[in-house]
Amino acid sequence: MSDTRLAGKVAIVTGGGARPGDGVGTGRAAAVLFARAGAKVLIVDRDAAAAKVTLDDILAEGGEAAVFEADLSDPADCAAMAADAVSRWGRIDVLDNNVGANARGSVVEASDDDWARAIELNVMTTVKVSRAVVPIMADGGGGAIVNLSSVSATRPRGLTPYSMAKGAVISLTRAMAVDHAPQGIRVNCVAPGPIYTPMVAGAGMDPELREKRKRATPLGVEGTGWDVGYAVLYLASDEARYVTGVMIPVDGGGSIKSPQS
Repeated sequence: MSDTRLAGKVAIVTGGGARPGDGVGTGRAAAVLFARAGAKVLIVDRDAAAAKVTLDDILAEGGEAAVFEADLSDPADCAAMAADAVSRWGRIDVLDNNVGANARGSVVEASDDDWARAIELNVMTTVKVSRAVVPIMADGGGGAIVNLSSVSATRPRGLTPYSMAKGAVISLTRAMAVDHAPQGIRVNCVAPGPIYTPMVAGAGMDPELREKRKRATPLGVEGTGWDVGYAVLYLASDEARYVTGVMIPVDGGGSIKSPQS
């Protein structure tokens, strides 16, 4: 039986383009899964060619989608993105805020630019995109927003600017859930753990390190972008109609295992 969880709905996935390399990214996975569930999907990325790869995935399976090229640090691009979705399909029901970037170092080592970039890409893009989408979603009777955090927010590991920014995403999610519940908008977040994606693969993930990451989790298996995408799909669907303001770790249980065990 086909998946109809998002039938008739319009979804925006930011950072939904396909990056070169092994594995599948979380935004690409979410966009494909949304389309499989019946949604019309606007794939938003600063790289139109990368977004086109995800578009081709969806069209090859008979889904409906389009590409919008945008720099989501620019409020004007965010507004144009939201307007494009409405122009194409008349509404916005789902938003997956998937843009983010890593940042290493301690408070001593990281530069002011490192901190500013971590905040801009992980927090402020979520703020700016949501600011453009929420009024439209509210006018349509409500919807669902899913923000991407990270288990690094609750289990720091030498990525202090990133941990801080992803912690802010969790707090932002909870605050948005309270702010926009009266408008029928649910806001949740997913916190991926050691997920294997093209970005991770491109950072020098050799077989030995991949195996070490597997052993670091109780389940002892490697997470993929699809694992994150399925969690996002659940939170975006009406199956989660009574769920808001939560953070779901998708990490194989790594965040509940002590480093020594």
